[in-house]
Amino acid sequence: MKKYPIYSIQRFNCNDVNSDFYINTFKNHLVDHSFVEEPHRHNSYVLVLFTNGSGTHDIDFDTFEIQPGSMFFLQPGQIHNWDLSEDIDGFVVFYSQEMYNLYFRQKTIDTYPFYYSLGNSPEMVLDAKEVKMIEFYFLNMLEEYSGNKMMKQDKIVNLLDSIHIEIARKYTENNVIETHSYNVKIRDFNTLLENHFLTEKTPSFYASQLHITLKHLNRICNEILKKTTTQVVTDRIILEAKRMLMDKKRTVNEIASMLGFDDYSYFVRLFKKHAGMTPTIFRSIKK
Repeated sequence: MKKYPIYSIQRFNCNDVNSDFYINTFKNHLVDHSFVEEPHRHNSYVLVLFTNGSGTHDIDFDTFEIQPGSMFFLQPGQIHNWDLSEDIDGFVVFYSQEMYNLYFRQKTIDTYPFYYSLGNSPEMVLDAKEVKMIEFYFLNMLEEYSGNKMMKQDKIVNLLDSIHIEIARKYTENNVIETHSYNVKIRDFNTLLENHFLTEKTPSFYASQLHITLKHLNRICNEILKKTTTQVVTDRIILEAKRMLMDKKRTVNEIASMLGFDDYSYFVRLFKKHAGMTPTIFRSIKK
């Protein structure tokens, strides 16, 4: 099996000089890009709203049912693919972190809790009233993207941010939001973990970098994520191992080494404990 491809925004908006943004109806998107139904990644953020049809959406080895009102928000690097009905429709948007952050300056894309890697579900289901309300923003973005009016990008980015705000409001209704300081620490922990999990696996390292005690970091993780710090670090390592195992050109031994494990046997035991099977078996059952 070849390594999962990573698609850039340019792969989809080849007729547009703007490489930071792409929007289409999902039905039209599939006409020219049916390959997205195979497992792949993006180097951008992805936002999808389904307004019709059904199917499944696999994201990092979790499967979500698709229905009208299903909304998905993916971060760069996540492996995903679709299995869709013939009558599927909705909207799909790709956008870069740079475009968003440079425009707003005072806030960044990871300000929104649904884009945290830690504790985040990439799915939300809207009711009919909510779909109608948020569909307005997608339709306006699509109109702006297809036209050439003055201040086009300004309008697009502000419509995109309006969608983010609506998602955040619903997200906070369905998720327990802890104190502000805990949220900040979780976001900072997430950033540290993404940057260092290949080389730093001890919870004490992350507590030290956050300038708090390990006991306090465990308390934050338990209250917000319902996990210990060790579990959070291990989950991130196992997820990356699963992603790497999709490339059969790499041996399990090589993957263990790339993940920072000198002891191959220990890596296999750790993977089996958390995934319920050995790396070799996991690889063999994944298409």
